[in-house]
Amino acid sequence: MRDCCGLLTLKNEPVPLKGITVQVKVQGFVADVCSTLSYENSESSPVEAVFVFPMEEDSSVYDFHAEIGGVKIQAEIREKQEARDTYDDALSSGQQAFLLEESDESRDVFRLSVGSLPAGQKASVCLSYVTELAVEADGALRYCLPAVLNPRYTPAGSESLTAPVSGASGGPVPYSLSFSAHLASPSGVAQVKSNCDLTPLEYLGDDKTQAQVSLSPGHMFDRDVELLVYYSHPHQPTAILEGGLASATPGSLMGDPLVMLSLYPEFPAAASTPQSSCGEFIFLVDRSGSMDCPMSSEKADPKRIQSARDTLLLLLKSLPLGCFFNIYGFGSHFEAFFPESVAYTQQTMDDALGKVKGMGADFGGTEILEPLKDIYSKACRPGHPRQLFVFTDGEVGNTKYVINEVKKHAGTHRCFTFGIGEGASTALIKGMARAGSGHPEFITGQDRMQPKVMQSLRFALQPAVSNIVLDWDVPAGLEVVPVSETPKVLFRGHRSILYAQLKGKFDESALGRASLQYSLGDEPHKTEISFKLQPDKHTGLTTHRLAARTLIRSLEEGGSVEGEGGDKVKERVVKISTEARVISTHTAFVAVNKDLNQAVQGPLIHRNIRPQMRMRSSKMLMQSCMMQSCSIPKIRVRGGGFGAPANFQPKAMRLGGASAAMPPMVMQQRCAQMSYCAVNKCDETGPELEKEDPVLTLISLQRADGSWELNESLVSVFEKTEQEAISKMPAEVSDRAVWATVLALLWLHGFRADLKEEWEFLAKKALSWVKAQAGASLKSCLEAGNSLLGSKVEPQTLSL
Repeated sequence: MRDCCGLLTLKNEPVPLKGITVQVKVQGFVADVCSTLSYENSESSPVEAVFVFPMEEDSSVYDFHAEIGGVKIQAEIREKQEARDTYDDALSSGQQAFLLEESDESRDVFRLSVGSLPAGQKASVCLSYVTELAVEADGALRYCLPAVLNPRYTPAGSESLTAPVSGASGGPVPYSLSFSAHLASPSGVAQVKSNCDLTPLEYLGDDKTQAQVSLSPGHMFDRDVELLVYYSHPHQPTAILEGGLASATPGSLMGDPLVMLSLYPEFPAAASTPQSSCGEFIFLVDRSGSMDCPMSSEKADPKRIQSARDTLLLLLKSLPLGCFFNIYGFGSHFEAFFPESVAYTQQTMDDALGKVKGMGADFGGTEILEPLKDIYSKACRPGHPRQLFVFTDGEVGNTKYVINEVKKHAGTHRCFTFGIGEGASTALIKGMARAGSGHPEFITGQDRMQPKVMQSLRFALQPAVSNIVLDWDVPAGLEVVPVSETPKVLFRGHRSILYAQLKGKFDESALGRASLQYSLGDEPHKTEISFKLQPDKHTGLTTHRLAARTLIRSLEEGGSVEGEGGDKVKERVVKISTEARVISTHTAFVAVNKDLNQAVQGPLIHRNIRPQMRMRSSKMLMQSCMMQSCSIPKIRVRGGGFGAPANFQPKAMRLGGASAAMPPMVMQQRCAQMSYCAVNKCDETGPELEKEDPVLTLISLQRADGSWELNESLVSVFEKTEQEAISKMPAEVSDRAVWATVLALLWLHGFRADLKEEWEFLAKKALSWVKAQAGASLKSCLEAGNSLLGSKVEPQTLSL
């Protein structure tokens, strides 16, 4: 049988998706995205196409329309069940209809239904959304066009958000992607990077404040499209004032002007360095079967579990003496390395490292809720603030329950999350970090996980910020009503985006001022910005839509997932959503072609979008099918038309595929027919082994107190023999560990300075140890070490 994917006909031919066009406008820290999907039904019967797609959790969908036969059909936003009933009624009467809805379980999964597309008919569906851009460790703004939707593991007895699709395999996709981006920043666009091939960056003026770039032809749709945008002055505070909608009610969110603040608190250098050895660090690591997959579709990419092991090695070596730690592995069940968190010593570190080396992706499903409850059931240690680090590929179905559990215990810990591999749930990763006042990171493709984890460790080791207050100074007669909550936690260099509504009359030539005040220890600090009270004419309603989404999210997360105050919350969410035309959990977009003069004739066939797949091994197939039921999508045939499902039940859909906002998805299925490794001929032998990373080798040899022993394993990293190293050791040095530690520091600074973000903490620990031990011999050690290694590291480089 020939390989096919996408929408399949009864003859196994791919229809109807023909092409996707994506246009992105990046203005400062916000992206406005318009995606158009083109369809053509070449069957002899009308078709209903239904498919699920991923979208960034922070996205605010504000427009949805379709065109059929030159007629534009504008969608209306309605309460979700009402929208479903409208869609159902339209199909039942033979009309053409479209339905776009957000999942009830996770904000980053959407479903699009294209109903009653007549035989031979062409149609296009256009979706627009705005989203805040995440800031990377190096200051880049990250925009991601998701191409991957992982099936979400759901505990027994619950409905699955995504599920396996049978009959698809890894052939080429039968449709095209056109992707272009327009970039604008007053501070200037410095450069753009991507994991995909791009056309050269084209500046639209000499000041380099605007530029454009496109995706090169031939993109294979096998990964997320990721743009990293670098501005000339990325950490400069900004304020954008946006006028209200003239047709909206004065005093409403949409009717009044809104201001968006982007603030970067800068801590004094002395306060931003790691302060002490206090802290309880708990590492929660996904060991489900999906962690055995590569980081991306690239054959040479390491497996996710291997990246997690390497990162745990670095974290354990970087912890300060005197802290406490523990490591949990979770899947269908969970295990802790120690019954309680243990003091960080040489012995406990060695015990933990031995167990880390044996960690595999062999725990079945992805049930994260139970280990979280176990962690929270244990009392915190006085004087040692708890820091939770979560590593997962994010294939979880009960997202809201997990986030709610973190939120209930936010007062006792901070939660830092890491989405590993393409398709990790942005709703889970961002939601847990937000609920736990931490920081989220995403690691895909050939990204090194270590620098991103080290940034979060820096955040965790920063001193606690207290007394956080946001003050406004505006002219008399003007009232500032906050839309977003004042931050509960601040990190050095971490951006905070805040929204506020301006009520009353004001002079547009006047100035407003916002200041974020906070305390570090006993020292007060302040970040402030002044702005003109003159609306920006180039933003449209971007700020209002993002503010509406922020308000909706805070309302939805305000109560428990069991529905406390649910009716009142839902009523207010629906009101804000419909007024702002921003989709929510409780609303959906529906469009009906009311200009159609006659009903669509013939039996209507239900079609699921089927994706190009990245398969799993047959062993994993057997394990997964025992954990989670596998079913084949049903083809529903009805005369004239038929209704949509009464509820959004992805189990009945078994969907994956091209999205309204992104290229076709690569569904990473549990119950697949072939394995990724079988396709790539690497199942038995594994990928070609690369030479072991010398930095990780050096890190693995460091002792808990920061020192190294002088032995053959260490000097082999320097490409020397043990005898060579001993012969060059200064005569006045009596402790060989001092000499070994100096050599390790010189090698890191002299030959691996490009990876300083990864080894900075363990080097500081080593330097502290060697200063206490070396005494007067330190100078001669540096000179002899540089001579042996061929390096030229100056004493000031080591802060000596």
